[in-house]
Amino acid sequence: MERDRPAPTVPRLRRLAEEMTEDGMGFVLDGGPAETVLEEVDYALRPPVHERRIPSYGSIIGPTTTPESWTATTQLAVERRPTTEFGDAQIRRFADGISSWAIRSGGGVDELVVFDRSASSERDLVILAAASGGLLVQRHPSGVVRIVGPGGVVRHDVTGWHHEPPLQSWLAGIPGCREAGELTTLGLLLDFAVHDLGARGVGSLLILHDSGDVGVPHEQRLPIPPALRIDRPNDLAPLRHALAQTDGATVFDRGGTLRRMGVRLVPSQAAEAEVRAIGGTRHTSARRFSYDVPDAVVIAVSEDGPVTVLRAGSLLGRSTGD
Repeated sequence: MERDRPAPTVPRLRRLAEEMTEDGMGFVLDGGPAETVLEEVDYALRPPVHERRIPSYGSIIGPTTTPESWTATTQLAVERRPTTEFGDAQIRRFADGISSWAIRSGGGVDELVVFDRSASSERDLVILAAASGGLLVQRHPSGVVRIVGPGGVVRHDVTGWHHEPPLQSWLAGIPGCREAGELTTLGLLLDFAVHDLGARGVGSLLILHDSGDVGVPHEQRLPIPPALRIDRPNDLAPLRHALAQTDGATVFDRGGTLRRMGVRLVPSQAAEAEVRAIGGTRHTSARRFSYDVPDAVVIAVSEDGPVTVLRAGSLLGRSTGD
């Protein structure tokens, strides 16, 4: 007979709290009852292993809104499955952190919610956390554990703990990211760069230009791509998948439609003379292109996470990724 995972001991939870605090992640424990948060994080870090398979997992701690209200923001159809007659361990088996999530209060797992599609990317989690008003804890199938709430995104992987502050904390300093309280095309592209690319270690160079054309000498290494759009959630997964296999710059027009991929940028002599190198080749190429085409916004995504925004040869903003 298979046994349930034993409850974490008080000393183990205390050690986890000390580790998170020492690494600068103690603020996460303010996102709900500290013991409840620690129990969920501990479960995500050390889920039960069955036949050498480590399951994914997802829970939403202390949501302040009802699941029925999440659809407008998340574009997810939500079904609620009451779990009062089942124990916490039984319900957790069904909460994959992809399309099914456990709802957790201080007293234990209250219910299961099931979505009509996958909601497992970091961008999905940020939107879901805002819609639910809760703190999300997820163990992704890749093994990365994420804690998402008002304080931003905290990730734990083989290299340790990392914190990505809320996007809004640095978007405010970048002109053109919001309009009438909503993210513009630039804001959506930055959201994608941080939570879909940077979070997965996908290095990229993204260009937003009114016409969707490069406008300067370049080498087009790939055919014209499908017209995926940055404002359509269903388009983001194939776009992310393609970028993970592509070198060179990717170009979007003012409406956020994908126009070109695999573009090798060729800087002008003036850009090479006037614009000094920053970071690696990708960031230097981004800065020099932005000098040559000052009406374009260029987003450079590092393989280790940070995202840099440039325009007219100048740095507009940078996420910490740390």
